[in-house]
Amino acid sequence: MKTTETSAPVPAESGAPVTKIDLPAPGQARGKKEGTVLNVFSHGILVIWAIMVVMPLVWAVMTSFKDDASIFGSPWSLPDRLHFENWSRAWTQAHMSDYFLNTVLVVGGSLIGTLVLGSMAAYVLARFDFPGNRFIYYLFIGGMSFPIMLALVPLFYVVNNMGLLNTIHGLILVYIAYSLPFTVFFLTAFFRSLPTSVAEAAFVDGASHSRTFFQIMLPMAKPGLISVGIFNFLGQWNQYMLPTVLNTDEDKHVLTQGLVQLAVSQGYKGDWSGLFAGLVMAMLPVLAAYIIFQRQVVQGLTAGALK
Repeated sequence: MKTTETSAPVPAESGAPVTKIDLPAPGQARGKKEGTVLNVFSHGILVIWAIMVVMPLVWAVMTSFKDDASIFGSPWSLPDRLHFENWSRAWTQAHMSDYFLNTVLVVGGSLIGTLVLGSMAAYVLARFDFPGNRFIYYLFIGGMSFPIMLALVPLFYVVNNMGLLNTIHGLILVYIAYSLPFTVFFLTAFFRSLPTSVAEAAFVDGASHSRTFFQIMLPMAKPGLISVGIFNFLGQWNQYMLPTVLNTDEDKHVLTQGLVQLAVSQGYKGDWSGLFAGLVMAMLPVLAAYIIFQRQVVQGLTAGALK
């Protein structure tokens, strides 16, 4: 009869510590390796995307300090010296100061009107149940999908019949109407994520609906207002089609129209250094706004998901 010997575990010596070694499971090690590869790949894509976005901006800023000969002779080299006269020439001779002021008036007025009207409409649609609530909400959503190019001709005649053509306040009203659908859609979802107990406590204390909205609910919706305000600011600041159709008066042109006029003002002999300086002038307020409010933008976008 054949016997099989088995080795019994050797007991540890008295007083000697016993060390337990936890080896990772094969599936766990494989998952960790795959996660590392995915992180490296995703970070690589983000780095490439950042370079593609940042390099044109850096090149535009660098080119704005060159003269015309250096722009065509050595487009990728650093400027021999900083030509600040490009900025002063674009600001004064190219009337960029007037275009900048018109843009600030139009965008500032339309942004305030959009946030005030959009927040009030979104609050009512999010907090109150009444006949036609969903219908009105879907009308705003439908306005987001309506191509603005299809409305340019009737919009021109409507604005002209109202006597608002080639006026700053007429352009402000059109910008507000253009931005309201997205604003109401965004803020409706945001107001729904706010706690209802705060508004109910205000009603119990005797606060009216208007006071509850302006003093309690609106400050609570500050991250959402900043987020949608940044999106509207970007769209309205870079808007070109609407002012081109509705604002043909040269004295009331906005920045986008002024940049096009600066590019074609001298025919084949364009002021390229002044054009790049004006381009950077139009770009700086947008970058500054996003850099200042980037944390609030992220908070506003993720507030509903973190509720």
